[in-house]
Amino acid sequence: MSNFSFKLDENKIQKLKETFKDYIKENKNEYVDTFIQKEDLTITIYKSQKVVFQGNDAFFYASAYIDTKKNRQAGSDEVGTGDVFGPVVVCAAIVEEADYPFIEQNHITDSKQIDDKIILSLGPQLMKKFKHSLLILDNKTYNRVNQTDNLNAIKAKMHNKAFLNMVAKGYDVPKAAYIDQFCSVDNYYRYLFNEKEIYHDLVFETKAESKYPAVAVGSMISRYAFLEYMEKLNQKYHINFHRGSSDTFAIDNDIQMIINKYGKKELENIGKLNFKNFDKYR
Repeated sequence: MSNFSFKLDENKIQKLKETFKDYIKENKNEYVDTFIQKEDLTITIYKSQKVVFQGNDAFFYASAYIDTKKNRQAGSDEVGTGDVFGPVVVCAAIVEEADYPFIEQNHITDSKQIDDKIILSLGPQLMKKFKHSLLILDNKTYNRVNQTDNLNAIKAKMHNKAFLNMVAKGYDVPKAAYIDQFCSVDNYYRYLFNEKEIYHDLVFETKAESKYPAVAVGSMISRYAFLEYMEKLNQKYHINFHRGSSDTFAIDNDIQMIINKYGKKELENIGKLNFKNFDKYR
């Protein structure tokens, strides 16, 4: 059972009461202002303005009132899912309170907003400084797994594994753990139904990489690993593979060059074959 306690100002307390007005219960404790109870959650609001969240769902609800800008936190993000060529990369990372000056000085944020040259420069520092778990799903494995799992299922399993890996490494993973939401919470856990172990206590939020430093760190390490992987592909095949999927002419040209040099079979090692860009080459 999780337990979170902190003080809130009067405006936030009123918002909290309004949100849970249907679950307010009688409490005779003279120090208690309001007592809220629902399935898997109790909230006690004291007259001192201290608020205590308890229960299995405590963090999920408490997170809306926690100052996430400076707290110790974990987060994960993925890169490469929108690229025809290259792997899917997921990284979960931990940010300590002492890390915030570094994060602010280096403008750590969503990697999509940062130039690749900066990512390549900062990447090694980030990997050394922050406890993290990095997963790289190569194209051949992706194409095999994608025969039974859709992209969201693949991402869910990779994020789950990234958090579990941090636990297995002995890291003290914070209760404040955020993930950039790419599907509904119900679907996320449905994708993990047959997994041997599932990491819970995640808070799902869209654009989390722009809101939570730990997700931003995960985003930047993922981007760095993706760029490094792509550079190796470029050197191996002597092709500067185009990014994304929208420039169909350039991507078609890359595909044709691979076919001409190495044959169609080699496409499974460099691209995500479920993309429509490959339809006419099947």
